[in-house]
Amino acid sequence: MFVQAYLNTAQQILNEYQGEEPFHSFLKKYFGANKKFGSRDRKQIAQLCYCFFRLGSSLKEVSTAERMLIGLFLCNNSKSLLLEKLNSGLNDEVEKELAEKLKKVILQYGFEVEKIFSFHQALSDDIEYYPFSLSFLIQPDAYLRIRPGYEKEVTRKLSEANIAFSMVTDQCLSVEPATKLNEVLEINKEVVVQDLSSQQVLNSLKQHSQKRQIKTAWDCCAASGGKTILLKDHFPNVQLTVSDIRESILINLKKRFEQAGITGYKKKVADISAAPLNTQQTFDLIICDAPCSGSGTWSRTPEQLYFFDEKKIGYYSALQKKILSNAVKSLKKDGFLLYITCSVFKNENEEVVKFISEQLSLQLLNMEYLKGYNQKADTLFTALFVL
Repeated sequence: MFVQAYLNTAQQILNEYQGEEPFHSFLKKYFGANKKFGSRDRKQIAQLCYCFFRLGSSLKEVSTAERMLIGLFLCNNSKSLLLEKLNSGLNDEVEKELAEKLKKVILQYGFEVEKIFSFHQALSDDIEYYPFSLSFLIQPDAYLRIRPGYEKEVTRKLSEANIAFSMVTDQCLSVEPATKLNEVLEINKEVVVQDLSSQQVLNSLKQHSQKRQIKTAWDCCAASGGKTILLKDHFPNVQLTVSDIRESILINLKKRFEQAGITGYKKKVADISAAPLNTQQTFDLIICDAPCSGSGTWSRTPEQLYFFDEKKIGYYSALQKKILSNAVKSLKKDGFLLYITCSVFKNENEEVVKFISEQLSLQLLNMEYLKGYNQKADTLFTALFVL
């Protein structure tokens, strides 16, 4: 009976959800209003919903219950009581390699991998479409960046707490999603929760900045400050200015910086899409981690596969150009501009690079996609310019 109750509740949630807010926020509100569900119930129901979304635009014609079943089979690699009750035959084969499971659902249900990600015409030519589409069937890992000087301490604490982890680099490790770390590690002081690709966004800057000293830096779309902390760890003497359009975000940033031990910085609430920064100061480096579709991170938010409006790509591209046009007015001669998105769409990346080069007259030094879709990580885009 509990299986049918889970299915019914998941279907009710999916019927009510219209994609207007992050699905995890919607779920939190739903379960908050329905106290009868225990933690195990919530986990199982949420899993069914996320499996539904991970199929993207493939099999939209089948019933909600059938989509959840197929998603549960494809997106998991261990047997479960839930799948056993729904379809014991699929449960018997759930531990097989994904390629083998795909053959089964393609033959039995007409599943099409190519339809998972339906925005292929907008996709950058640098992104391999088939493996990128497959990546949505796999939940990404959680990654931690170990801050300088804490390498031995962090690995010791995790080992003593019997938390499984894998070292990716000397400063990066991965853990299972939803691993509870707050009681074991000092977040932001010892480690920063930061995706693998996000940890690499300064690679080209570190290479090119060897010939030019970076004394001042402005993160013009700072959000909660993860990339700014990364910058400070690599350039400890840099004088920081951070801004964001949302005051609430800067409050969260202030808390993170306190935990990270970062002081002496300037912060401003500013809408750079509307006007340049209200200061006479110019900067050796401007980081623009621009608002974007987030399409390189949709493995973490697969509801976007189902609800994203392709017209928003044009909106974001125009917004990015407005922000950059105002931001570069505060760049020093010979200063660097680092443009970052977590998008895989060419209009948000290559087209904006062309705009920066041709309309803003900056010299492109390097651009690349940090491809995480084969590593259970996000996919980001970076482009480094000099004035």
